[in-house]
Amino acid sequence: MKLNNFTKQLSTLGRWVATTVFCFSAIAFVWQGGFFVDNSAMASPTLVASRDAGDKVKDAADDVAKGSKNFIRDTKDKVEDAASSNARKVDKSTGDDAVAERKAKSDRDTIYDRAEEDASRTEKAVDKSMNAVKRTVDNIKDAFN
Repeated sequence: MKLNNFTKQLSTLGRWVATTVFCFSAIAFVWQGGFFVDNSAMASPTLVASRDAGDKVKDAADDVAKGSKNFIRDTKDKVEDAASSNARKVDKSTGDDAVAERKAKSDRDTIYDRAEEDASRTEKAVDKSMNAVKRTVDNIKDAFN
């Protein structure tokens, strides 16, 4: 039951990260889109500043990705620690009951595997979202060249 709750929380985190990335890219697109309305802005020094702003958005996206990945790894480690702790507690409390010990160790291994898989999938989703933001910023910058 705890793993299911963890999976739901991880899924919710992934949705929040995707929403945040989408909002960042939408804000960047709308902000950059203001230059299309006024042709005089195309020749202004603001264009150079917009390139710098694009780089700043990409740097901010990298920082968000690093923070998200650290959070994902910390969560995975906490889940694995809890699984190990529970398996040790079962070991101590069962005495000679080998069946319960094997089951606890099997459950621990299953939790480890799923935590690794979930963390890996979530990190890939974060990378994919961040790459989308970077591509969007690059496309916006290329539109001004």
